[in-house]
Amino acid sequence: MKYKYVFVPLLMLSFLFQGCDKEAPAPEKPKPSKVSKPKLQKKHVLRVTSSAYTSCIRETDSTPYLAAWNNRLKPGMKSIAVSRDLLKMGLKNGSIVTIDGLKGNYKVLDKMHKRWKKKIDIYMGCDLKKARRWGKRKVTIRWVKSPSELKLEYKL
Repeated sequence: MKYKYVFVPLLMLSFLFQGCDKEAPAPEKPKPSKVSKPKLQKKHVLRVTSSAYTSCIRETDSTPYLAAWNNRLKPGMKSIAVSRDLLKMGLKNGSIVTIDGLKGNYKVLDKMHKRWKKKIDIYMGCDLKKARRWGKRKVTIRWVKSPSELKLEYKL
């Protein structure tokens, strides 16, 4: 009888060590879902007419650095004013725009009179010579819809 108590633990140990010399199988990678997710960034590209504008005390009223949405403009900042038809296309107050041919990003901080269509004004601070050199030209602008508009569009 005393061999019975020794044999059972030895038998259990042999089962434990039997699987130790084999490598554990690698966990399976999850399969990609076949449901297409909406893109979270929808880029817009548009060809518009551009001109330049300045705002100095001698050129405007008593608040030369105050834009239409009550944003404060400072000479040297990269900002633009957009025509009101572009507002309906997703260019809102604070939207970030890139302009082909110009370095950096420009922020929409001002809006133009409703008579203008497909037009932007690039802010040149008080540099009237620079604004005149820019003149009037056709440019391509690019911007991304805001996340709140994407949520409405895709109903996330």
